[in-house]
Amino acid sequence: MSPAAYLGEFEQLILLAILQGGDAASGAAIRQAIEDGGRRTVWIGAVYTTLERLEAKGLVRARVVDPGKNERRRKHYALEPAGRTAIAQAHATWQRMTRGLKPKLDPR
Repeated sequence: MSPAAYLGEFEQLILLAILQGGDAASGAAIRQAIEDGGRRTVWIGAVYTTLERLEAKGLVRARVVDPGKNERRRKHYALEPAGRTAIAQAHATWQRMTRGLKPKLDPR
């Protein structure tokens, strides 16, 4: 991923959720992580649409997991090296941009 590439907020949340979940993050687990950590309601269709976009960008890979008895096939998602780099760059940018802001953000 080039330094000029841009990740939207929701793309960043998806990458963070995959990073937290490890290399076996399902769409449902990603959605739950975003709802829990982001304290927002997330439509599962938005998760899968964004996962497809991130996969097309080469940031995420999907693999189909063989189901057990009476289970459906599932996809698990993992970060590609470029995805790790992208979220690390976004995190570093966030840290630089928020340095020293705590006193300004505290309620008075």
